[in-house]
Amino acid sequence: MPSAWWWPAPTGANNTTIRPRCVLKSWNRISIAIGGLRIFSTSNNVEVVSLQHEFGIFGGPAGAHIIALLKELRMPVVTTLHTLLTAPTPIQRRVMNELCERSDRLVVMARKGVEILHEVYGVPGSKVDLIPHGIPDVEFRDSADYKPQFGVEGRVVLFTFGLMGPGKGIEQVIGALPEIIRHHPNVVYLVLGATHPQLLAREGERYRLSLERLAGQLGVTEHVIFYNRFVTLDDLKEFIGAADIYLTPYLNEAQVTSGTLAYVFGAGKSVVSTPYWHARELLADGRGVLVPFGDTSAVAAGVIGLLDDPGRTSRIRREAYAMGRGSIWAATGKKYLEAFRHARAERVVATRTTFAGWTLGNRPHELPPVRLDHLIRMSDDTGMFQHAVFTVPNLSEGYCTDDNARAYILCCLLEETGGHPHSEILANLPTRYLAFLASALNPANGRFRNFMSYDRKWLEPHGSEDSHGRALWALGTGIARSTSEGHRNLATRLFSRALPEVETFTSPRAWAFTILGCDEILAYQAENPAIRDMRSLLTDRLIALWRQNTTPEWPWFEPIIAYDNARLCQALMGADPEEPHEEALAIGLESLHWLVSIQTTQAGCFRPIGSNGFYRKDGARADFDQQPLEAQAMVAACLEAFHITHDNTWMREARRAFEWFLGRNDLGLPVYDFSTGGCCDGLHPDRVNENQGAESTLAFQLALNDMARARHITARPPLSIR
Repeated sequence: MPSAWWWPAPTGANNTTIRPRCVLKSWNRISIAIGGLRIFSTSNNVEVVSLQHEFGIFGGPAGAHIIALLKELRMPVVTTLHTLLTAPTPIQRRVMNELCERSDRLVVMARKGVEILHEVYGVPGSKVDLIPHGIPDVEFRDSADYKPQFGVEGRVVLFTFGLMGPGKGIEQVIGALPEIIRHHPNVVYLVLGATHPQLLAREGERYRLSLERLAGQLGVTEHVIFYNRFVTLDDLKEFIGAADIYLTPYLNEAQVTSGTLAYVFGAGKSVVSTPYWHARELLADGRGVLVPFGDTSAVAAGVIGLLDDPGRTSRIRREAYAMGRGSIWAATGKKYLEAFRHARAERVVATRTTFAGWTLGNRPHELPPVRLDHLIRMSDDTGMFQHAVFTVPNLSEGYCTDDNARAYILCCLLEETGGHPHSEILANLPTRYLAFLASALNPANGRFRNFMSYDRKWLEPHGSEDSHGRALWALGTGIARSTSEGHRNLATRLFSRALPEVETFTSPRAWAFTILGCDEILAYQAENPAIRDMRSLLTDRLIALWRQNTTPEWPWFEPIIAYDNARLCQALMGADPEEPHEEALAIGLESLHWLVSIQTTQAGCFRPIGSNGFYRKDGARADFDQQPLEAQAMVAACLEAFHITHDNTWMREARRAFEWFLGRNDLGLPVYDFSTGGCCDGLHPDRVNENQGAESTLAFQLALNDMARARHITARPPLSIR
């Protein structure tokens, strides 16, 4: 029997841990670093890794951190997919594609899963094993044996269990109770399970309270029991035993696996369910009752029909119990062992020596840990201070929209990634930065003001076009990525109010920043005509600017290379996947390639165009003062090019630009301060500017976040350019 390692321990309904009844031998010492946490090491020879995959339980965007683990493994991987999405977001699709590619075998728990893997992700059926959801082995007994311990003896028990949330449709059953009780007055509806933790954190017990109010309005409070607890597996089996009819009135068809349904079906219970995928498959051929979504009358008719026909109910129970024997843990364990053997047979791997493949050329570069001390130091209840004297905030310079926009983008990305220090403090900072942006929008003219004094007075009726574009970029990021519904709603309102003003702008960087904000939204809300039209308009303007100014010797958008230069390239490369723009992508790549060539020294380090004069066509370029903003922009643009082209050259260029922060620069001095988490304000000909202002610190932290994400997702599928 092959040794195997489960990651993480598979969990069943009600968050009970499933202990496979097959013995998984050789828990060898393993360790791998993911997001700064040492997980396990591969110095010993584990033969198979069994990964239990669910969106939301691994760190990073769409759980991308798990890809870092899979990249390090040299043994076969068998991945069980607990959720399969038929309409994934771009980032979810990229993670799933890589997960499928790096797994030797994929396990699904329903035939629908095999179909989705083939049709949506292109996985051949020969790579997929169908293994039903594991269930405990329980006796086939009458429900009356279990009812006295719950005080419901002599009553008909309708039962639902699992983490509670609006998608469970429990209101449909409560709505059906008056009709059910009219025919069977001794019915009681028992709902077991705590509110989903994420829902509880976001909304509290609003859903449960709405159900209680509904029961009161319908006059059925004496027939409804809520048991708001997690229970042990042994207790759960007792609850299931006491049930006469199990109900899963889910509101969404797209559920490929239901552990709760598998548990009660395998225990020999009759089921009334809406026809979501797993229920439709498991309850087919009369093994249960399927009712339409959102139809309380149908729920009532289904329950009454079973209670009125004990013979039919008894037949359904026996057939369910018999079929469930193939899903008990002993049976599913054997099937998993067969999948493990299959994976090993397909990929025979030689014994891995301890340090084989660990050369610098074969391993990703180490990144500094996330350290946010200085960001927190530079922030107060109003927002983020603009400048610092050494590491001390310079209060006399006040605040600016530019930096608070950058800070809000960083917070949204850190929320999405998770697993970083200062998580509790960061729970409040995004609100401050977004509140600053809301205050910055001048209702009189629809423009963002930029500069605010320390006494909270705005210093102009509107700021620069660039600050307006950066604010839109930040708001677009919040709409697409924030975990707070309130933040998303406010960001949407501000974005809608401020977007039309951009049509009058002449700054190409303001165009680019706005495009990047539109890209964020369109990646998650593809059907948004106003945003799509603005993106198209601004893209055409950048292309026209390129045609007007470019020459073979000067392939650039303007007769000067100034600041935040790579953002112009990045904005054109982030082509709309719904309407890919071949010319925009070609221009973005060509201009970025040239920008890289003129910002790389003979010694091989990144040398950004200096802010002390910039670089005019037919003129001399300024080599100093070099700004962190330029390194950050180059990192982001090169990673965008890498994701699109799959060309590792762009990853190397991103790394070169990032290493500028760490000391691979003209002076050989680090610009990033490892002791504070701050970043110095620039590189002079003879020294580092030791002031650690907001723009510089945020530039490093955003570049670090970009590099960390790139380690977990090697490349997105190439765009289809027409």
